[in-house]
Amino acid sequence: MLRREIGRIGVATIAMNGVVGSGIFALPAVAIAQAGYFSPWLFILCGVLILTVALSLARAASFFDTTGGPIVYTTHAFGRFVGFQTGLLIYVSRVAAIAASANLIVSYAVPFWAPLSSGFPRTIAISSYIALATVLNAAGVRAGMTAVYAISILKLVPLLLLILVGLPEVEWGLVTSADGLEPEPLGRTMLVLLYAFIGFEFSLINAGETRNARSEIPRALVTTVVAIAICYALIQLVAVSVGPDLGNSDRPLVDLASRLMGPLGALALGLGVIFSIGGGSLTSLLTAPRLTFALSRDGTLPAWFGVVNDRTNVPVNSILFCGAFSMVLALGQHFIWLATLSTFVRLLTYALCIASLPFIERSVPEQAGQFRLPGRLLIPIAAFVFTLWLLGQSTGQHLLIAGLIVALGAIIFWFCTRSR
Repeated sequence: MLRREIGRIGVATIAMNGVVGSGIFALPAVAIAQAGYFSPWLFILCGVLILTVALSLARAASFFDTTGGPIVYTTHAFGRFVGFQTGLLIYVSRVAAIAASANLIVSYAVPFWAPLSSGFPRTIAISSYIALATVLNAAGVRAGMTAVYAISILKLVPLLLLILVGLPEVEWGLVTSADGLEPEPLGRTMLVLLYAFIGFEFSLINAGETRNARSEIPRALVTTVVAIAICYALIQLVAVSVGPDLGNSDRPLVDLASRLMGPLGALALGLGVIFSIGGGSLTSLLTAPRLTFALSRDGTLPAWFGVVNDRTNVPVNSILFCGAFSMVLALGQHFIWLATLSTFVRLLTYALCIASLPFIERSVPEQAGQFRLPGRLLIPIAAFVFTLWLLGQSTGQHLLIAGLIVALGAIIFWFCTRSR
């Protein structure tokens, strides 16, 4: 039995750490290269559109308080097979994100110690980082959340400082009069930038360990997504105003901090990057194993994944497997491949969760004080259309990878349900 040790602040922290990771430290350069002074508007547009998805998932979350989040929603609406595939897709996206973050965090540490750029030292650093995060989460929810809280503070302070110092430098006239993008490049660019916004669904997965999950999770989720979208737009305003030439930078915010605050500012931002990516990975390793735990509980994965440690009350086997799987991917692939895989697969799960909401609305009774949406299903419909549009901007390789995941999932599902 999992303990309910996560409160409102914990839910918001998990959601924030799921979103604020490697993306915001790399993607401002991509936005500047593609859109120039129009780039802050792209972040605002991404924020508005992803908010429709967050609102839809918050509504679904208000009906349930069991571990699994999206697995629970799609299983209730479409049955065990779709629920299993949803969980598997989210799990793969989370493991890919952990592996991508491990690669990036070591890359950002290279200026502090050059041998980390390649070879055996890099392999050891990536492996040690994932192993440490795995051990922290295996020690229990409280230990994992304590580490997440500490890293959250260390990662947010440099970003907020960058905004405060840079706001007086904003070129408001150039930003407000900037020319927009044509539909095709707009869609491609937004698909890339969306990597900085995904991950808020982390807070849904741990519902079985959250106090008052039906009320706390939806409100914390929406508030966090709005705050992050505003923060991102302000960061991009500063970035394009102070560094309109940063489109080719590998470390745009570090270079930006150097221009605004000198070497000490660059050092602070560099450390903020490490803590930010670290916080995202810790949160992933807190939530992703709960997916395999939930699938095992539902009988669609081997019972081994559902074993809960008697002392720490965490799904220890699922945590150890997640750490090992992440390590294999991190050592075998590079950041861009892993980040692209994570984003595309996550969009598929968003579409499945949104599609399940009408069925949930009709079959699960409402409760007093439950989170509600204005216009009933208007926002979910808009979110569903937006998600399909973004999926349409993807490549055939993305579809092939997703198809392979679904095919493998079908084999696993058949084997486990038949054997049980």
